[in-house]
Amino acid sequence: MTEETASNQRPARRRASRAAGPTGAAAGEVTTTTVAVGTSTATMPRVSKPIPLKAPPRRRAHRRMVALVAAVVLGLGTATLGVLGYLMLGQQRQVDDIQARNERFVDAGKQTVINMFSYTQDTIDESVSRFIDGTSGPLRDMMSQGNNADNLKALFRDTQASSEAVINGAALEQVDEIAGNASVLVAVRVTVTDLDGLNSPTRPYRLRVIVHEDDTGHMTGYDLKYPDGGN
Repeated sequence: MTEETASNQRPARRRASRAAGPTGAAAGEVTTTTVAVGTSTATMPRVSKPIPLKAPPRRRAHRRMVALVAAVVLGLGTATLGVLGYLMLGQQRQVDDIQARNERFVDAGKQTVINMFSYTQDTIDESVSRFIDGTSGPLRDMMSQGNNADNLKALFRDTQASSEAVINGAALEQVDEIAGNASVLVAVRVTVTDLDGLNSPTRPYRLRVIVHEDDTGHMTGYDLKYPDGGN
């Protein structure tokens, strides 16, 4: 058994090879090539898949807050428009009130002149009383002194005529807010008609009427003047 084992364990034979060339080459030039087989395999690096970038999550809008802010803005806008409208309306009313007051001054001035120059033989007493009742201040004092009212009635009767006054024009000159007086320029033409119905030539007059407004807003003829010393 020993011999069989020895024969079975013969050394491995090496395979001889020679270099390419003529067959007559020297034996010493024989080379031996050993082939080495690698037992390990190369490890390939792992390539990770790209991860797509995602947008950050959007915050949900606060609907209640947005609605509240919108309501507040709308309310402020409405309130602002309301205030502006109220102010504009107040200013317009103030302008209208001033204009209406100025027109009343002018109307009072015209009426004073008409009452002074207009009468008929049948209405002399009423005409003179109407003129005096529409006066105040210096003009009223003048008509109330002595027998001035009666003298005026007698003068109208002596004319044996009637008189009609027609206003040609009137304008507000100025207003004294402290005294409550206004100066009104009035242009009037007066026509006198006798008992036979004949008209005398019409006479024009220009007067400055001072109109007074009392605390109740009632306006009266306060004084009469002829501008520039004319009639």
